[in-house]
Amino acid sequence: MVAYVIIPGIDGSDGQHWQTLWERGWGTSAVRISPGSWSAPELDDWVESVQEAYDVASRRDSRVVLVAHSLGCWAAATWLNRNPSTSADGAFLVAPPDPDGPAFPRRAAATFMEVSAQPLPCPALAVGSGDDPYCAPEAAVGFAEGWGARWHLTDGGGHLNSASGLGQWRQGRELLDLLIQRRSP
Repeated sequence: MVAYVIIPGIDGSDGQHWQTLWERGWGTSAVRISPGSWSAPELDDWVESVQEAYDVASRRDSRVVLVAHSLGCWAAATWLNRNPSTSADGAFLVAPPDPDGPAFPRRAAATFMEVSAQPLPCPALAVGSGDDPYCAPEAAVGFAEGWGARWHLTDGGGHLNSASGLGQWRQGRELLDLLIQRRSP
């Protein structure tokens, strides 16, 4: 079995977001972060929330995978880099926003402006869309390379969120399952 740490972007993921739908399906195997700064994200608060969720998840199962979307990708990567000896089994990083891009929420997420993609201590898969308004594919490829993550570009899909109409997002589940299988003993 695997436990999952759900790391949404700003304001969390609504009821129609693939993260929320997956979380419901996973039941007690999933733990969602709950930072106090959902709407005005503070990086340290989010990283601390990842740690708290990881602690709960790791008590449920010896294998833990981080499932991050949008700004949550940067919280996950920062947590992993601050905890290089972690036993996280993987990081699924979907639609990371470009802190240098024109659509990045600079005022709301100012503490995320200085993040950079550094090698992660676990296997990772970064997924992006060719028409994501928050990150050009070229920038996302650069993040994946910096993280040492495999890269997957989806056709269309925008920011790969609720507005994208992905529902259960079967393609995403298949990609996540492949990441997990690569770590199977």
